[in-house]
Amino acid sequence: MTAPLRPASLPPAGLPGLDPRWSRLVQAPDSAGVPRTWHLLDTAPGAAEGEVAGTLVCVHGNPTWSYLWRHLAAAASAAPVPWRVVAVDQLEMGFSERTGVHRTLAQRTADLANVMDALELTGPVVAVGQDWGGIVVTGWAAGELARSTGEGAGRHRAGAGGARLAGLVVANTAASYPADAPAPGALRAATLPGVLPLVTRRADLFLRTTLELPKPRLAADVRAAYRLPYRTAQDRAGVEDFVADVPVGHDHPSRPALDAVGEGVEQLRAAGVPALVVWGPRDPVFGERFLRDWRRRLPRADVHRLAGASHLVPEDDRFAPVVLDWLGERVASAPGGADATGAGDAPGAAAADGGSDGPPRLWAALEERSGDEGPAVVEVAADGTSRAIGWSLLARRTRELAAGLQELGVLPGQRVSLLVPPGADLTAALYAVLRVGAVAVVADAGLGVRGLTRAVTGSGVDWVVGVPRALAAARALRWPGRRIAAGPVGGAALRATGAEATLLEVAELGRNRLAGGTPLPPEPAAGAEGAVLFTSGSTGPAKGVVYTHAQLARLATAMGAVIRTGPGHPLVSAFAPFALFGPALGATCVVPAMDVTKPATLTARALADAVAAGGATSAFLAPAAVVNVLATADALDAPRREALAGVRVLLSAGAPVPTALLQRVRELMPLADPRTPYGATEVLPATDVSLSEVLEAGEGEGTCVGRPVPGVVVGVAPLDADGRASEEVSAAPGVTGEVVVGGEHVKDRYDQLWGTTAASVRVRPDAELAGALGSGRWHRTGDVGHLDEAGRVWVEGRLAHVVVTADEVVTPVGVEQRAERVAGIARAALVGVGPRAARQLVVVAEAETAVTGPVRRTTVAPPPLARQVRRATGRNLAAVLLVPALPTDVRHNSKIDRVRVAAWAERVLAGDRAGRLA
Repeated sequence: MTAPLRPASLPPAGLPGLDPRWSRLVQAPDSAGVPRTWHLLDTAPGAAEGEVAGTLVCVHGNPTWSYLWRHLAAAASAAPVPWRVVAVDQLEMGFSERTGVHRTLAQRTADLANVMDALELTGPVVAVGQDWGGIVVTGWAAGELARSTGEGAGRHRAGAGGARLAGLVVANTAASYPADAPAPGALRAATLPGVLPLVTRRADLFLRTTLELPKPRLAADVRAAYRLPYRTAQDRAGVEDFVADVPVGHDHPSRPALDAVGEGVEQLRAAGVPALVVWGPRDPVFGERFLRDWRRRLPRADVHRLAGASHLVPEDDRFAPVVLDWLGERVASAPGGADATGAGDAPGAAAADGGSDGPPRLWAALEERSGDEGPAVVEVAADGTSRAIGWSLLARRTRELAAGLQELGVLPGQRVSLLVPPGADLTAALYAVLRVGAVAVVADAGLGVRGLTRAVTGSGVDWVVGVPRALAAARALRWPGRRIAAGPVGGAALRATGAEATLLEVAELGRNRLAGGTPLPPEPAAGAEGAVLFTSGSTGPAKGVVYTHAQLARLATAMGAVIRTGPGHPLVSAFAPFALFGPALGATCVVPAMDVTKPATLTARALADAVAAGGATSAFLAPAAVVNVLATADALDAPRREALAGVRVLLSAGAPVPTALLQRVRELMPLADPRTPYGATEVLPATDVSLSEVLEAGEGEGTCVGRPVPGVVVGVAPLDADGRASEEVSAAPGVTGEVVVGGEHVKDRYDQLWGTTAASVRVRPDAELAGALGSGRWHRTGDVGHLDEAGRVWVEGRLAHVVVTADEVVTPVGVEQRAERVAGIARAALVGVGPRAARQLVVVAEAETAVTGPVRRTTVAPPPLARQVRRATGRNLAAVLLVPALPTDVRHNSKIDRVRVAAWAERVLAGDRAGRLA
């Protein structure tokens, strides 16, 4: 046996998060047949099949060691049915031997196979890897598959050792890498001649830089634990060699091995091995192109993006729960533990809508009315003038754009971001994208620059269709995708946007294609992806919500029933997403003059002009738009008041709308009984209620949002003493808990958020609810509320905003409503401050300036006002704070950011100078 430069050893006790009982030394031959000693973590050495659910074989990358997997090891050991975790330190790394051998990818893969053989694993085995360890473990997994199936033929089965490959989990790693590409990201500088040994071996700069990547920053003792096995230049020789082994170029010695890994991934896909890809989007090394490659190679893999996470993904406290949930759903629950296949980001995603059957596609109404010269879309300018686009023109332009997109190279399944204001251009572009089988990505500028960048980049768009300003931002922010310009632009301005064509030019391409006799492609299947619609981001990063074509059609039909619109009933839509559904319902859609990303910019005059221009009988406004319409109503002249008086259906959704506000609307629209349908981007509508029905229901705890719409069932998952919602769901009245909605038009899944999707559908409905739902889907809304004896749904706030004290669980909305009835309080937010054992309730409120006078800075409410608030709420509030304004979400301008308010209030009451809140 060749004497090691440094023998393997056990890590010292006391490293944060690492149980010393997990460490062991194992002997096995390396790839050259030389006996070597590895250090590894093993949470259940000697466990027999049946004592654990299976084994996770975890491989670290460079420059870390098996310490990377301590969180997963702890969580897996504590699971109800534990998983054994075996995390090996690769040779030359961690506390394994330093042999002085420059190890290539092929050698590392063979080394791993040998040490795993020495362990004689049995039962289901899941390969887990990060960074270049992900490449090593993927290569090993493909080899195990081939070995256990006779070169990969047929389904995988138990190998000679009794182990069977049951799954693959990878995090920020590669499935392949182009031979002609430079070193990825941050590795580029490290691989420069003369730089590599300086930053990797002679000094530990490469190691320290890697440890600075996680957000939030790793604790000092954790960083020290990572550096422990790499204290000397000799210890770090393997770090240098690992970087040098990155296969850049056609002639690199490890290029054949990397190509073999790519081929192995194809074998894993063909064998139906379940796969989970967990991704940190802020990784400077393994960026979005690597994730796109994984999705291309494993189209049925489950993907979960950890918003805000960087390179060392297993350090994120969300990583282990997602992996264990996935193991339970995809591996442990599968027959034989190894033959389940993923369904693309979701448990059972899209399975119910496969094939070509299903409801009509969204563009069906366009084609039915292609001979109608009546207005389909009416665009209203700020001066009150309008432009009407007829059904026949809109249908023809949609077909031309569809053919032109096909000519330009837009393929079925590709993603197209649409950054165009509501109007005829957006409507035609959207329906054209859907018609060719591409996937429309709809994320509006109301998300802000960071939110919109995260949405477009994270969606992996292939094309961006946008107005020049949006395309200029796309270029400056390096958004992915080829670009098409909307609106009047040409010459130098067009080149400045990076666009290769305008929508007019695309339509011309399509017109020529159709004139030449080339037909449009077959209609996409009902179960194919149709759109990714983004949530408002009011309770965290905006999430992409995936709808199939069938689900989009059902959603439009459900909305049409609530809006009471269709042929002959024009609709004014001052809420961008719903400007797109009018044509699908055969209804004229009128777009008012406003900034659609800021609902509060809609004035009463602009609304009246839109109603008059389209002869609209219905209007859909965000709550903030309703507020501003009422605030600007004094500027209306008699003709405009007369136009508004003809509106018969007014809807407002997206946030709770105060009853007093709806009553004031009747002064402008006496024929309308204002309606406030309830739902979310994931399921809209879920319930519906009119002002008359709200008044009939009377006062209650929270906001009455009415009864479920046809085809929808609603239940409640009760809260426990810690404010957590149960998985048990029923329609029992008077029980406070998370509102759970089921229906045929519920979302298909969240995009690349497998764990979030799984959590949102994890329910155990009682027999009555299950029977009522039929073949529909469930969705946990994240709202809390209850059902009353009449079957009406009352919303009491968001689950994330529930305040848990030492003695009770308090939902916020009812308390806030009672506070807002006090003269001097315009709008209130209930939050909790302090640790749970001593947590106190605090009301932070906007003052009613007519009563209190202007509030220009944070102040404690005067004692008489504070006493009134305490008496009205029935709560022993620790404080009542007055602020100039409460912070709201960016899309609706209505939802209060209570998480921000709570953090701010805690700082204020602790004596810090917290500054302005909004």
